[in-house]
Amino acid sequence: MKLTVNRKSHFNAAHRLYRPDWSDDKNDKVFGKCANKNFHGHNYELIVSLTGEVDKETGYVYDLGKLSKLIKNEVEDYLDHKNLNLDIEDFKNLNPSAENIAILIYNRLIKYFDDDYKLKITLYETPRNFVEYSG
Repeated sequence: MKLTVNRKSHFNAAHRLYRPDWSDDKNDKVFGKCANKNFHGHNYELIVSLTGEVDKETGYVYDLGKLSKLIKNEVEDYLDHKNLNLDIEDFKNLNPSAENIAILIYNRLIKYFDDDYKLKITLYETPRNFVEYSG
């Protein structure tokens, strides 16, 4: 029997959406206030969902304490209170959009799970704007 467990987390980070190969005018037209040269921040809410079989011995799909530590080490410690454009190497040449942040989080976590698990990342940039990514 497959079941999904979820762990909620959060981090705060600043970013700027822009393309250096575009003019300021084009960046403003495409990205609006997100292209602010002085950056802007979000209080990101993260839900990490893991689907798998319930272990007959433990009753767990996955130990949520262990999942919590993985999220802290691979996501919170890496992204929290950072300027994503300046501090995170992955975003040196990639716009740190919610979509790209979700993919980055997925890629940092997926390596810890056997192929028997399905991982899904839900990332809220604002209470009304969120993305989901499952590989």
